[in-house]
Amino acid sequence: MCHRWILLGALLLFLAMPGPAPASTGDLGTIIEGFITRHFPESISHLWVVNATQWDGDEMVVDVRTVVVEKQQPAAIENRYLLLIVKGQLAAAQRIPLEDGADCQRDET
Repeated sequence: MCHRWILLGALLLFLAMPGPAPASTGDLGTIIEGFITRHFPESISHLWVVNATQWDGDEMVVDVRTVVVEKQQPAAIENRYLLLIVKGQLAAAQRIPLEDGADCQRDET
């Protein structure tokens, strides 16, 4: 009986401990939501998917795909963006082609 209480206490302590937090440049979901609502103020619904992220210190580049339904539009609008987030703030956004075969390559330094 005593062993059960020890195991239960250890389990609760383990679950209550905060896990390791990944490096963050702010709340990514809030930043993306803010971008979409500012960029598409007439939308009645939207969704977004993060395709990839790249980190460099306190800068993050996010490849995000958006699907937006606007008022009076028969079909959803799909777009893909690269978002530059610096110190938790959206610094820049660039729309890029949706096609897989698009001529987009990394810049060489």
